[in-house]
Amino acid sequence: MLTINVAVLLAVVVFFRLRRRTQARSRVEERTTALIVLLLGILIAPTPVGQGIGDFLEQLAQGVTQGSQ
Repeated sequence: MLTINVAVLLAVVVFFRLRRRTQARSRVEERTTALIVLLLGILIAPTPVGQGIGDFLEQLAQGVTQGSQ
């Protein structure tokens, strides 16, 4: 039985879509890519990897705000 993780599939799609040159993209294609990236973020967020990334970004933001005071 073959199972495909949707988040991994979307990550591969995003990788190949972002490899193209920016000048070759239309507005519709840019919006589609943005939507796919948003969906990828929603799928990754509740996972342990997503939680770890979120915790790291939270600590980074706190360090930046404390450092600028």
